[in-house]
Amino acid sequence: MSTAAAKGLPDEAHGHDGAAGHGSGGPANTRTVVSYGFWLFILSDIVLFSAVFATYAVLSGRTAGGPSGKDLFDLRNVAIETGCLLLSSFTCGIMSLVSDAKRPMQTYLAAAVTFALGAAFLYLELNEFIDMADHGAGPDRSAFLSAFFTLVGLHGTHVTFGLIWLVVMMAQIATRGFRPTTMWRLHCFALFWHALDIIWIAVFTIVYLMGVL
Repeated sequence: MSTAAAKGLPDEAHGHDGAAGHGSGGPANTRTVVSYGFWLFILSDIVLFSAVFATYAVLSGRTAGGPSGKDLFDLRNVAIETGCLLLSSFTCGIMSLVSDAKRPMQTYLAAAVTFALGAAFLYLELNEFIDMADHGAGPDRSAFLSAFFTLVGLHGTHVTFGLIWLVVMMAQIATRGFRPTTMWRLHCFALFWHALDIIWIAVFTIVYLMGVL
């Protein structure tokens, strides 16, 4: 029998690990909770995009007598967009490697190239949207175009968020250095960015290639 028990006192009064909230039986630390939160965010995004993809699949033929994907899509332009985004994923991977090695200048350079390629992708996508709207093919023209603008625009919104996130991460490295918490956030950004590339491959295949063919 323990001394605490002999005295009629609960073990937690003496700081034993079994006490709720004070040891292995207590709540998880902040990093563990945030890690789970990040993965829940990624999974919820996958569910969101799956629902929008399903909606697009149902509405892709509802052109209401208006233009279809075959009339609107320019595969050359989309191929350049895809090249920019895939190359940005490569430079993002390099950024992760050099940041692990704690090389600030190389990290900044890889981040700048990643940002430039992501911004180029957004610029080309916005030009595509503007050109379609100028030719009377806006999101209100048909159910097909509503679904198209929703799906592609949702991905573009995520890319915009990713670029803002990247700038914030570089600011944190510049002010705080390569702290473990900063590195962990940077790796979360890299996972998010690679996930956007995978989603774009699905968009390119299902929306653009199948739309033209």
